[in-house]
Amino acid sequence: MARYEFSEVQNAELSAASGGAEALYNLGMMYSSGRSVEPDLVTAHKWFNLAAMQGNQAARDYRIELAQEMSQEDIAEAQRKAREWLRSN
Repeated sequence: MARYEFSEVQNAELSAASGGAEALYNLGMMYSSGRSVEPDLVTAHKWFNLAAMQGNQAARDYRIELAQEMSQEDIAEAQRKAREWLRSN
């Protein structure tokens, strides 16, 4: 049987796909801090937005914090990516 090795971010994305708010939040933390991935505020905002939609208060707080460092265009892109993710998952 084949053995697959997944990175921390791949494991988090698999957990997020099952709808876990905590997994979505963890992805936001990874992308906002650059843990195991390149820092990406647009992607972090997307994951925090998705986690916040499921009731994660910390994600709401971080999303607000990130938005203060982002342009309106970047925020709109993050929201678009969140909607795309919802449609595909």
